[in-house]
Amino acid sequence: MNENFADLFQESVAKLDLRSGAVIKATVVKITSDYVFVDAGLKSEDWISIDEFKDKQNELEVAVGDQVEVVLESMEDGSGGTHLSREKAKREESWRILEAAFTENKNVRGIITERVKGGFTVELGKLHAFLPASLIDVRPMRDMSHLEGKELDFKLIKFDRKLNNIVVSRRAVFTEEAEGGRQAVLAGLQEGQEVIGIVKNLTDYGAFVDLGGVDGLLHITDMSWKRIKYPGEVVSVGDQIKVKVLKFDSEKKRVSLGLKQLAEDPWVNISRRYPMGTRLFGKVTNLADYGCFVEIEDGIEGLVHVSEMDWTNKNVQPSKVVTLGDEIEVKVLEIDEERRRISLGIKQCQSNPWQIFAETHKKDEKITGKIKSITDFGIFIGLEGNIDGLVHLSDISWLEPGERAIRNYQKGQEIEVIILAIDAERERISLGIKQLTGDIYADYLAANPNGTVITGKVIEVNPKVVTVDLQNGIIGRLQVSEISKTRINDATDVFGVGDEVKATIIGFNKKARCINLSSKKFLSEFSSKSPAKTKLGDLLKERIEGKKE
Repeated sequence: MNENFADLFQESVAKLDLRSGAVIKATVVKITSDYVFVDAGLKSEDWISIDEFKDKQNELEVAVGDQVEVVLESMEDGSGGTHLSREKAKREESWRILEAAFTENKNVRGIITERVKGGFTVELGKLHAFLPASLIDVRPMRDMSHLEGKELDFKLIKFDRKLNNIVVSRRAVFTEEAEGGRQAVLAGLQEGQEVIGIVKNLTDYGAFVDLGGVDGLLHITDMSWKRIKYPGEVVSVGDQIKVKVLKFDSEKKRVSLGLKQLAEDPWVNISRRYPMGTRLFGKVTNLADYGCFVEIEDGIEGLVHVSEMDWTNKNVQPSKVVTLGDEIEVKVLEIDEERRRISLGIKQCQSNPWQIFAETHKKDEKITGKIKSITDFGIFIGLEGNIDGLVHLSDISWLEPGERAIRNYQKGQEIEVIILAIDAERERISLGIKQLTGDIYADYLAANPNGTVITGKVIEVNPKVVTVDLQNGIIGRLQVSEISKTRINDATDVFGVGDEVKATIIGFNKKARCINLSSKKFLSEFSSKSPAKTKLGDLLKERIEGKKE
């Protein structure tokens, strides 16, 4: 009987592939806390570490009586036992499954486990494959972290067991699946239709939404009625969203989608809700060099231009007036529904210092202020309410030209001025210095009208003009053409500095601020009244000759 059993055992052993690395079947006969004992039809039972029989959740995969595949690692290790491996059998099984899938062009399930150079590592059972970054999706993806750790379908595009080289593609799965339902989806799409899709990818300009084999573009401008900087503010990859088909090009297979179009357009009838002049509160949502944007309701933002922020500083830095997130009061200045623009003002909700000045002061009132700046055209005086008034060059002095008179003043100097005009609407206040005193020329001409004969002293002479001091700051000018009826080419031939001149007043030069004189009229009268009937030509000749001597 023993001999027959021995023969049978030898016969069964002879049928086994007992080469190192061979896959054989074994039956689980006993399980302890550390080992699983199996009967592989050899001389004795063999034990394998229990860890090789656990799944990813650390749960035991077998029970007593189960038949499993194991790999024969070695026979007769010196102590009469053999070494078996369940783990290697699992790897072998994974190779067989992948090889069959590769041959039959079937998809396989795997898990993206980690990022590596150029792509990702994918776990396929007990094996690892490489997923190039370019084969993750049909379009380049900005962020792929949401895919890590998820079980996904892949297509085997390279399989070499000898080199242990496996390359997979997720894009090929999409392409294959898309082709199956693409035509059906395209056939059913219509502009204006509302559809459900899944956000596949985000870009700077929008999001791509999978409509079931067909990708549609949800542009950033069609995501929300309010202004957003990045699509991630509204949607995330993997979100299932309802969108509206805005445009569908069946030839180019392009679909434009809209999300904000599912809600009512907040710009409709906005002029009725916010008539010009309305004051309301809003939230500062953005700062720019040229102003700030204020959200007055969801999806509606208006611009407060820098010129509408402060009454006295037209180029104030916006960040010095408001802060991002502030709730502020604004006034509606203008609404352009067609261009979807609202102009708002901050300063209009505050007291207007120009208007206050106009209400508390009047023309011809004398006030004092410090010089804030001096320019080529006048002097700016600081006034109450942090506003400025201007003394124009022509209003500085009665006696001197403005260009010379302005040199008598400096920044920071406190001076008295008189109000000439107030224009609160144009934010202009005209001031004067010379008006604090009477116009000496006006007074002089009132006492000495045209035709009056006066006497003065020459203070300056050039070939064309003789400048005459008429005393008390009054200046007269005698043009060379007004010296004599006889043609004189050079006034210096007739007059010199210090000479006394008798002349007739013939007018007033407002621009030059001087009295126009004529000696030829006077000399003509003098000549006619002379007892000796002296001719004017003789008098001038005598004078000229005297000058030459």
